[in-house]
Amino acid sequence: MPGSLPEGEPMPRDGSLPAGVADGAGRAGFGVYVHVPFCATRCGYCDFNTYTASEGVLSAGYAEQVLDELALAAKVVRPPRVDTVFFGGGTPTLLPPAELGRILAGIDRTWGLAAGAEVTTEANPESVDAAGLRELRAAGFNRISLGMQSAAPHVLAVLDRRHTPGRPALAAAEARAAGFERVNLDLIYGTPGERPEDFAASLRTVVDAGVDHVSAYALIVEDGTRMAARMRRGELPYPDDDVAADRYIAADEALHAAGFGWYEVSNWSRDSPCRHNELYWRGGDWWGFGPGAHSHVGGVRWWNVKHPHAYAARLADSASPGQAREVLTPDERHLEDVLLRIRLADGLPLSVLDAAGLAGARDCLADGQLDPSAFAAGRAVLTLRGRLLADGVARALT
Repeated sequence: MPGSLPEGEPMPRDGSLPAGVADGAGRAGFGVYVHVPFCATRCGYCDFNTYTASEGVLSAGYAEQVLDELALAAKVVRPPRVDTVFFGGGTPTLLPPAELGRILAGIDRTWGLAAGAEVTTEANPESVDAAGLRELRAAGFNRISLGMQSAAPHVLAVLDRRHTPGRPALAAAEARAAGFERVNLDLIYGTPGERPEDFAASLRTVVDAGVDHVSAYALIVEDGTRMAARMRRGELPYPDDDVAADRYIAADEALHAAGFGWYEVSNWSRDSPCRHNELYWRGGDWWGFGPGAHSHVGGVRWWNVKHPHAYAARLADSASPGQAREVLTPDERHLEDVLLRIRLADGLPLSVLDAAGLAGARDCLADGQLDPSAFAAGRAVLTLRGRLLADGVARALT
């Protein structure tokens, strides 16, 4: 990430921000992210900051640690309210619902949840049941994002996913019955061995599940993962960009036919975009709690120490778990704004582009990557072709 120093500058022991930065926190929206770094097993493609019990990392006492960080955060920023909360991981629902509820209640007690705040937890389908979902809903969670990835057993096996193909749709139905207002299913496409008919079946499954939101991501093979090692050894082929493009078009067509509209390159909803993720994409403020979590307030970004033991040790010493921070320059903030907002369905005003970016936008328009009618109205908005080439469009505009 760009910043004032290549590796950031040290975070003060008390977690304080540069003078004046905290004064405007949350004026344009404020979110809270809670990272829960525990997993029953690690999927072969995953490079997130997660840990299993076999690695000597246990979840006991974790809610108390997050509440300790919350107490430190309350001394640094006082947002007018919390608009969105997102529990991610890892597998947040490996913690008992009562523990997740304790954290959420602490956020509300400390900063106050806005009326109608969006409160999301991620979950693996096998990590929840009907009773636990009812407890989560009673605790104040109103949105859940379930990691489905695929409906094909052999694709799930390549991804090292543990759930059976039918479990995600059943978990979605249980969430609806528990009173969750918003339910998302995640898909991954382009996995080695996935056939067109496999992905078509996955799309039918999410549509038939009656969810209101779908996220679909091309498989990305990260260095250091078990899948990357298998590909280096020749056990699996590398993902194919042309196949990924075909899958994306298939997803867009099937979801559009089912009443979903895209609002970000990898996300579709019937009528309920994820407000928390929109806050990220539109440059809002948020505080990230937990090992390795990132935060952003007023152009200052910082990140916590990654290992749960180091995180716990910092808090036990009454010190901020922040490892380092970077103060973004106006140019860097503008760059990130363009990179993120061009991925949204409403795009961005051409007026925010400099001369080079505007010339790049004209090239993208000529190549069919930007919508002509939106361009004539003064906005850069991706076409379907543009979405397939979104990273290139972003580079051209910056």
